[in-house]
Amino acid sequence: MAKLYFKYGAMGSSKTAQALTTKFNYEERGMKVWLIKPSTDNRDGTDIVKSRIGLYAPCTSIPATMDLFEAFTVEHGDIDVIIADECQFFTEAQIDQLRRIVNECDIPVLCFGLRTDFLCHLFTGSKRLFETADSISEIKTICSCGSKATVNARLDANMQIVTEGAQVMIGGNETYIAMCHRCWCEKIKSQKAK
Repeated sequence: MAKLYFKYGAMGSSKTAQALTTKFNYEERGMKVWLIKPSTDNRDGTDIVKSRIGLYAPCTSIPATMDLFEAFTVEHGDIDVIIADECQFFTEAQIDQLRRIVNECDIPVLCFGLRTDFLCHLFTGSKRLFETADSISEIKTICSCGSKATVNARLDANMQIVTEGAQVMIGGNETYIAMCHRCWCEKIKSQKAK
């Protein structure tokens, strides 16, 4: 019986590398994979999923208006599994459509993404996945202090932590750093004291 999986972690926890490894494993067994990501994520191009360690694969870019259930049933009915990267950027309706694919088509859907934004607020897609996924697991990474990192701290050009702005700002190591909550709070406090 197929399941909806949500595998989440902070920036730099190798979510995309795990998604691409999972894709390879399915394909090695002769199975067809539909690799998707929201069109919001255009950092490495709209039709590429690329990890920080250099792994990459072509994907389908999904605009917020696309009905994933319809796209799957009309164009991708021969697929054995769906792997979604950067799933935090999907709409609530799109997560529900992925859920419907699992329920009605008995196709496993593996979603990889962030839990929260730079202010520790849930993303829409992540929130819905927490509400509807059959399996939820954390992909862990560490803060520079050695503790588990849970915060995706956004940095400005001077490497200072940003505490206001739009929820979505696409960026990599130059824009974000994973931190534990304690270090994040202490860094913000010390910035304010200056």
